[in-house]
Amino acid sequence: MQTGDFPLGELAVRFGLGLRGDPDLAVSHVATLAGATAGAVSFLANRRYRRQLALTGATAVVLAAEDAADCPVAALIDPNPYLAYARIAMLLHPPPAAAPGVHPSAVVAPDALVPRSASVGPFALIEAGAQLGERVSIGPGAVVERGARLGDDTRLLARAVVCAGVVVGARGLIHPGAVIGADGFGFAQDRGAWTKVPQLGTVRIGDDVEIGANTTIDRGAIDDTVIEDGVKLDNHIQVAHNVRIGAHTAIAGCTGISGSTTIGKRCMIGGMVGFAGHLSIADDVAITGFSLVSASVHAPGSYSSGIPIVESREWRRTVARLRRLDRSARSEPAAGTAEDVNTRDDR
Repeated sequence: MQTGDFPLGELAVRFGLGLRGDPDLAVSHVATLAGATAGAVSFLANRRYRRQLALTGATAVVLAAEDAADCPVAALIDPNPYLAYARIAMLLHPPPAAAPGVHPSAVVAPDALVPRSASVGPFALIEAGAQLGERVSIGPGAVVERGARLGDDTRLLARAVVCAGVVVGARGLIHPGAVIGADGFGFAQDRGAWTKVPQLGTVRIGDDVEIGANTTIDRGAIDDTVIEDGVKLDNHIQVAHNVRIGAHTAIAGCTGISGSTTIGKRCMIGGMVGFAGHLSIADDVAITGFSLVSASVHAPGSYSSGIPIVESREWRRTVARLRRLDRSARSEPAAGTAEDVNTRDDR
């Protein structure tokens, strides 16, 4: 057995899985059902891929009990195959450990707290009063501004920025290009011009939070912006000032959250969702992608808005009918419009 291989029997015991097959068979890496070869472990969690199960070259597949009888190779059985796969994948492919120490090209302020177990990469900057926890890893070109604090085992990847006074908990993962604690978008009108409102709060991030590449989280205007424990944020998300996101909520890419919105615990937010400001979203709410949230949501459940894609002529007909409904509601004459004329030939 090669170093890094794990017998199926050991995986079953470690993760509490059922096993159908030889416990001495070993796996060393993960792969898709279609792309797997000997030594790989794959998984089946989506019924769309069930047809690939019969032809897989994997040594073992993680799947639910109802699929085990149709698995042509060893089966690791769990009611939640994707979760079991995730745990196995983390064991087989752990993140690389950064070597402790400060790279010669890094700049570290004399009064910054950098323990010997921490790693500070090339061209990184640690400003005055910053505090790094044990085994913190700072990637190339990353910046930790004055007075910021990072908890134990947190990783700040390349070119990410943690601005002044921001607090990040333990075991965080901040991906490249993320900016935590830039000024919120606060301006007061002054006879047609704009006067900046000082952004005096900070950002407080809990433990086990992951923040995607190029995501931005603005500091609070007076009180703080708060991201609670276990939150997972995808890439290219905008979190405005004084937003609060409850524990273990997951938000997909390109979502925008306007200022002073509160999102509850264990929510699931799809991609490109837009939140108006000063809203409150209850715990355990799911919002599907491309939705516009313009009012508070007070009860758990699944919520959607927007119209799914249709063929262009059908979309034009739908828009024309909506316009006619609006005129009817306002008791206006149903005179033809350019939109109506352009769609009549498509009926």
